[in-house]
Amino acid sequence: MRIRYFAYVSLMALALTGCNDALETAQVDLSKVKNKVEQPLPPHILAAMSAKGMDRNSPIMIRIFKEEGAMEIWKAKTDNRFDKIADYKICAWSGRLGPKVKTGDRQAPEGFYDLTRANLNPNSKYYLAINTGFPNRYDAANGRTGSDLMIHGACSSSGCYSMTDQQVLEIYAFARDAFKGGQATVQLQAFPFRMTAENMVKHRLDPSYDFWKMLKVGYDNFEVTKRPPEVAVCEKKYVFNQQATDGGAFNAAGKCPAMSTPPALTAALASYGKTYDADYAKAMSKFDGMAWYDPSEAERKAVVAKTRKGRELAYAPTGTSLEAGRMVKVAELEDLMAKRTAQGLAAKTAPGATPAMPAAPQAISAQPQATAVAAATPAVVPIPTQNPLAFAAPEPQETAEAAAKKPFWKFWARN
Repeated sequence: MRIRYFAYVSLMALALTGCNDALETAQVDLSKVKNKVEQPLPPHILAAMSAKGMDRNSPIMIRIFKEEGAMEIWKAKTDNRFDKIADYKICAWSGRLGPKVKTGDRQAPEGFYDLTRANLNPNSKYYLAINTGFPNRYDAANGRTGSDLMIHGACSSSGCYSMTDQQVLEIYAFARDAFKGGQATVQLQAFPFRMTAENMVKHRLDPSYDFWKMLKVGYDNFEVTKRPPEVAVCEKKYVFNQQATDGGAFNAAGKCPAMSTPPALTAALASYGKTYDADYAKAMSKFDGMAWYDPSEAERKAVVAKTRKGRELAYAPTGTSLEAGRMVKVAELEDLMAKRTAQGLAAKTAPGATPAMPAAPQAISAQPQATAVAAATPAVVPIPTQNPLAFAAPEPQETAEAAAKKPFWKFWARN
């Protein structure tokens, strides 16, 4: 009986491993793929979809967490809630935590992006690609620049989220099938990290903290509803799941209209926020006098340097911030950031210099409000040093206006 039990546990572990498509587990012999654009999802994913009550062509959503280098595919079930169906270890992303601000800063986007069928690029020179849609309305309203930022294969990044070719083959298939099922836009949510109370406390001294508090409102809405939030932009900031009232409309750079939130959603967010506030207070006590040191791209690469051995030169995994970063005393963090600033200023004055590194962050003592509809927009966002190995020939950008979607409040009204 004991032997039979362990055999059963081993089989279950193998099955679960097959559903967790991390960096080295999404293995497909690409030489046997006859049509990469129409390559079907593997049997184990189709079986998992069936077990979770998902139709093969039901809507999907993509979530990215930079710090741990994770990409998740969430898919709608028959009850219209979304559940995670696959996750992947991002092979390469460039820059540091924080949003993309301008062309050449090597930052990968953070925010909420709508992907249409036109964002799929079947002819990418990086195997397959999906344009992230940067800049979106928020980015444009805030003067952020850049283009051709992709989710693609080849495991090499310059402002993109790069996967292995085997991984992007599956991710592309998820999006293709959802569009075939009638989904007009796939929401891409790109976060610096999972926006738990503990992580927010760890990163409370980062210059991008105010921007992240704004993203967290959308994060919270999804955690509560398990449905992609309706995203609007007004007064140069994101707002989530808000209904314009009195005939008003959302204008990215204009004044926000009068807005309302469905009562059921308000109550759910209030309950979620109460738990979050308690967890935040505990985390503040746990990490008193400590903060997270966000490693540079070079520091991340150093941790995973051995993974490049025996591979093509173009293969350039960057590792995760969790592997290369660490908690430090606030005074040590300030000293590290000051040294980084000094190095950046020195490099800026040298011939052929690249942009300076960010200045030391200012401490932020205010506790974030979990259920606020909109947070203040960030002031100055750090610009990392540009990598001279950036791609010389970017992908052709393919974007399209998002099609109209069913208003989210109808969902709340009938549930």
